[in-house]
Amino acid sequence: MTALIETAGLTVRYGGATVLDRVDLSIERGEIVTIVGPNGSGKSTLLRSLLGGVAPSRGTIRRAPGLRIGYVPQRLVLDPTLPITVMRFLGLPRKVPSEARVAALEAAGVPGIGERQMSALSGGQFQRVMLARAILEKPDLLILDEATAGLDQIGAAAFYQRIEGLRTETGCAILMVSHDLHVVMSASDRVICLNGHVCCEGTPEVVAEAPVYRALFGEGTKGTFALYRHKHDHEHDHVAGDACSHGPAKALSAADPHAGRQSEAAE
Repeated sequence: MTALIETAGLTVRYGGATVLDRVDLSIERGEIVTIVGPNGSGKSTLLRSLLGGVAPSRGTIRRAPGLRIGYVPQRLVLDPTLPITVMRFLGLPRKVPSEARVAALEAAGVPGIGERQMSALSGGQFQRVMLARAILEKPDLLILDEATAGLDQIGAAAFYQRIEGLRTETGCAILMVSHDLHVVMSASDRVICLNGHVCCEGTPEVVAEAPVYRALFGEGTKGTFALYRHKHDHEHDHVAGDACSHGPAKALSAADPHAGRQSEAAE
């Protein structure tokens, strides 16, 4: 299967600091991939690179011909005094037929709010409108950068259920950065742990069933913290404060067909 987007040896440096180091990534049509990692691990830089906003220092990014990408940012701050309705917002910066805007709101799960002011929306409604804006691109790949930040657990769960529905309805691939790690266990086909480089990747089921994961976190966490707190069998000398030793990452990588390639890229 031809990847929608893939990177080979992607390296990004800011000044003398290496933010991403030899990242190999491939996203196929129809899959949901979640990227997790600590703050400062390069997650947002990776997304910006895929979107074309950050140029690689080394390595390559290959996009399928004609690839359409929809993007939902972590947050968008609008002037609360700006009088703009949802429908008008969805029609900017270019003219979009009203029927397409109505359909996008329905697909995002918020029909009937088109005439409401953007400033009057709840956090969950605002993010659904941002999702509708991304849907208008008819994306092959939908990218979400912590799109549920600031939402409560119920709102976040409902948002991600809608994301899963969109994948089913449209066949688009979804790449998301999330701190809602219960989503990793319930909604993702593949999980990538990033800490400057790809530390490990694999299916959520491997994490949930790994004996070392159960021993460290027990049944009560249901995966909530496992990936953030796992340890690795190497050290990150290019990212300050990230010393790692072996732990659940081995179980995660071992069951994934790409584990060898990713481990080689990470070292």
